[in-house]
Amino acid sequence: MRKTALGIPLLMCLAATARSQEQPPQLLLRAAQCLEAKEFLPSSNARKLTFGYFLDAKSYAPDKVIYLVEYATPTRSNGLVFAVFLSENTGHQKFNVQNNASFVLSKSEQIGVSFKDPPLGGTWTQEHLASAIKQIEKQPRFTISVKDLSAVDPSIRCESYTDPQPKKE
Repeated sequence: MRKTALGIPLLMCLAATARSQEQPPQLLLRAAQCLEAKEFLPSSNARKLTFGYFLDAKSYAPDKVIYLVEYATPTRSNGLVFAVFLSENTGHQKFNVQNNASFVLSKSEQIGVSFKDPPLGGTWTQEHLASAIKQIEKQPRFTISVKDLSAVDPSIRCESYTDPQPKKE
């Protein structure tokens, strides 16, 4: 009887550990790879980064946007938020980074988030990013190895608002 009583907490602990090490969804991994490829993620000595995400198919319909948060600290009280537009063309997914901002969760702010440097797009964009961060806070977190971020899947295209634009003649 005593061995069984000790085994149950051990099994619960192992189950929780296995769940926290769940593989990130492909959509999140590919978007994070694009952020790395476009040099949006800060350089650090960390071997793993913690992400959260939220897929929004309504705000910009018919387009889809994946909002990603890369948490700067284990407390997940601050980090970087990104808005990445998704599209598909001839079987290839395109991830287009359209906005990013550094944020801190804040109880004193009306929207619950304060931005270090306001994102491009004004109040409307700030409200959408803050809303996405709140949605992400309700979702699971995923840890991704920095090594896994460096190998971009060849079936995807990564673009960003920072890419050089073709000259108009």
